[in-house]
Amino acid sequence: MQIIPLEAMNKEEELINDKDEIESEIESTQNLEEVLQDESETSKRIQPWTKQITLRGVIASIVIGSIYSVILMKLNLTTGVIPNLNTSAALLSFVFVRTWTKLLQKAGITSVPFTQQENTMIQTCAVACYSIALGGGFGSYLLGLNKKTYEQTGIDTEGNSPGSYKEPGMGWMTGFLFLVSFTGLFVLIPLRKILIIDYKLTFPTGMATAVLINGFHTRGDKMAKFYFDFSMTYVGTGMICSHIVNLSLLLGAVLSWGVMWPLIGKRKGDWFPANLPESSMKSLSGYEVFISVALILGDGLYSFVKIICITLINIHGRLRKNLNSAVVSEQEAIDDLKENRVFIKESIPLWVGAFGYVLLTIISVVAIPFIFPELKWYYVVVSYILAPSLAFWNAYGVGLTDINMAYNYSKVALFVLAALAGKEHGVVAALAGCGLIKSILTVSCTLMLDLKTTHLTLTSPRAILLCQAIGTGIGCVVAPLSFFLFYKAFDVGNPNGEFKAPFAAIYRNMAIIGVQGFSALPHHCLQLCYGFFGLAVGINLVKDLSPRRIGKWMPLPFAMAVPFLVGAYFTIDMCVGSLVVFVWQKLHANKVESMVPAVASGLICGEGLWILPASILALAKINPPICMTFLAS
Repeated sequence: MQIIPLEAMNKEEELINDKDEIESEIESTQNLEEVLQDESETSKRIQPWTKQITLRGVIASIVIGSIYSVILMKLNLTTGVIPNLNTSAALLSFVFVRTWTKLLQKAGITSVPFTQQENTMIQTCAVACYSIALGGGFGSYLLGLNKKTYEQTGIDTEGNSPGSYKEPGMGWMTGFLFLVSFTGLFVLIPLRKILIIDYKLTFPTGMATAVLINGFHTRGDKMAKFYFDFSMTYVGTGMICSHIVNLSLLLGAVLSWGVMWPLIGKRKGDWFPANLPESSMKSLSGYEVFISVALILGDGLYSFVKIICITLINIHGRLRKNLNSAVVSEQEAIDDLKENRVFIKESIPLWVGAFGYVLLTIISVVAIPFIFPELKWYYVVVSYILAPSLAFWNAYGVGLTDINMAYNYSKVALFVLAALAGKEHGVVAALAGCGLIKSILTVSCTLMLDLKTTHLTLTSPRAILLCQAIGTGIGCVVAPLSFFLFYKAFDVGNPNGEFKAPFAAIYRNMAIIGVQGFSALPHHCLQLCYGFFGLAVGINLVKDLSPRRIGKWMPLPFAMAVPFLVGAYFTIDMCVGSLVVFVWQKLHANKVESMVPAVASGLICGEGLWILPASILALAKINPPICMTFLAS
């Protein structure tokens, strides 16, 4: 916190009370009275924060958040590749309420006008809800604690001590999520103005969502024409993901399942015992898991160092910069002043953030060791002391680059706790501590993205904080329910099934490495890991140092790592979605930007709606009426 100048901390009062400073910021316009009059009229048009939250908005949020929770849970438990659905949620909320109001109009019932502030509120609440399914660890650290993953990683493996597992349970999962997720809501409240107004961070995802919402309410019904269809989730996901993500997945699939695994499989009896099953960590599965880990860690470490350097350089430049010398256009000055005044007018008191964080810290220090006895209370205390500074650095990096580093911070915590807790309790303590840090940083970052959207749509921060809290509370219940929908109906964690949950094994094996070191690796696996770790760093260096025309074609190591463990089946579907977008761009470039999110949302939500009846049929042991199987001749 020492890097924040005192002037920035005092500027909130100046913006409200110091009329002379406002005049100096826009004196070049020479129409201060007109600007202030326009702002006064704008303030009158904008509803107070208590009226921006509506019953229909909360209902729409619950429906959208629940649907997306199920969809994201399926992606979590199958491939682990998750697209950014913020803009999709904003679009769906617009369509939902606009359809609602039109139906009421046809029935002769008048309803309150649908505003961009209400749209922002619904989007915020829905995103907060399904973000718990995304960042709650159901496909990674929490699932990595269960008995099946414990057995798959090798009962006789050093560090994977007997009894070091915890079966999923609705009660303890919900309680843990409530503690760590709500803590993330309060951690950055005191810094919201500094990050958004004083530092003027862009938060690209939050800005894009705001632009989309503002566009909905200026262009009207033209944006509302899209339909649901029952199709594959991966095609829609491929349409939302960038071309380079889909091509990286395909490259990883070809490199691993087309080249490496067949070659390593021929070394059976030489590199690893021939009598071991392929699922053993001392057999082929060990190479699949640890090479994936090497690619992910190489990519994560490079991004970690890069973002820290960018953040330090940017903050240093801001501290040296003379803010009064900044040249801004007349319209920019007026727009910034309007947005800043609305953002500050209904500010969140600092004591709310401080009181909420301290209270939840005390509760967590007492409660979390009861849920995870292996995670001692003093580890929890240290984590909560470090969380505010880590959340600030992460949010600042997201504001600059749109890259969320919560996963990498949590991996650092995982290795540190694994080494500190020892062989007997290290794995469980590491996975639980990893989840604690990851959840706090993820929720706090999501709130900052939503506050950026709030700033640009002239929505009240108080309404957004309350909506975020409502969505988080709903998500802490809906996400575990969504998880158990799959966990009870399907064979989750089976490496040969559809729901492989690849990151559960990855996270548990990272914890094992942290406990016992590299002795967990099969023969020659360490050398391969060094090579792929270096490959990940090298690809990123070439991407950043080469000209843009070359760098844009460099693959993404994290995306490449996923098929190494999951398989190649879904990469074709993703590339089909990418091909559809590519062809569409060539034929109708002017329509792609607005229509791709709509079509992709229809594809994803269509299959998402079918998951519930499919799960019920699976629980009843009923097979689909039509099935196609290819058997060997």
